[in-house]
Amino acid sequence: MLIIAENINVISQTLGQAMRERLCQPIQKMAELAQRAGVNYLDLNIGPAKKNGAELLPWLVETVQQVSELPLSLDTTNPEAIEEGLKICRRRALINSVSLQPERLERILPLVAKYHAEMIGLLWGVEGMPRDVDERCLLAVDLVYKANEAGVATEDIWIDPIATPISGDHHKIQSCVEFLGLLPDIASGCKSVVGLSNVSNGTPTPLRPYLNRVFMVMLERVGIYAVIADALDSELQAINRGERTALVSLIHQALDGKSIDFKDISEEESNYVKTAMVLTGQTLYSHAWLEA
Repeated sequence: MLIIAENINVISQTLGQAMRERLCQPIQKMAELAQRAGVNYLDLNIGPAKKNGAELLPWLVETVQQVSELPLSLDTTNPEAIEEGLKICRRRALINSVSLQPERLERILPLVAKYHAEMIGLLWGVEGMPRDVDERCLLAVDLVYKANEAGVATEDIWIDPIATPISGDHHKIQSCVEFLGLLPDIASGCKSVVGLSNVSNGTPTPLRPYLNRVFMVMLERVGIYAVIADALDSELQAINRGERTALVSLIHQALDGKSIDFKDISEEESNYVKTAMVLTGQTLYSHAWLEA
């Protein structure tokens, strides 16, 4: 699957300050690190940036393009910023993201068509986040229809069903995964993408990588096209490159509910098995799930 690096983000203390002060070096260093890690896209997240987004995003695009040739994902809710960024992207850009809220559709879809960009279609409707698989299916069909009407080809739409934190309700995670398995039949030609770190939001920082990696394995089983992830997670990268086949096989067993004797596996392998059991609801989530 493709990996979109999430690391260049305004919420980062270091890079957020660099964006505010227009300091190129910290941002370029992260772009170079992400590219060396083998990612496929760089996500440039400036947040809402209501006041200065139209100046900030093109500056950020140019700063990154000085050191990287990777395609860029332009991540903001500010349509003026998106257009200014699109104007100077040297490669075809990905717009992250377009929800089904009328103002987003009206402002962003024309830009996708005008600049021949691709787009992430976020399944967030006028009533908010979808509650189940059926609502996700309805929103996906509606979004593709509206995008096609605006001149955006189905093949240029990446559908994001919105992953939710495991600390909330594991059933919503299962709903997200189930939907992705159905997507090729619902919207043939669309690509699929999920932000891995959403599933681990609210979890103690040292434990988040386990959730992100196991969730990626779950998504890979249903044919996910791309994930938005931490480029510097070397273990996640190794799993994606197919270098941890024994570990992935063990995770598959746990995901399928097969009995695994913890005495026969290492502590690290146990952590992955326990994480798989949490994500599938075989055990209840708590911040101490690895200690159980």
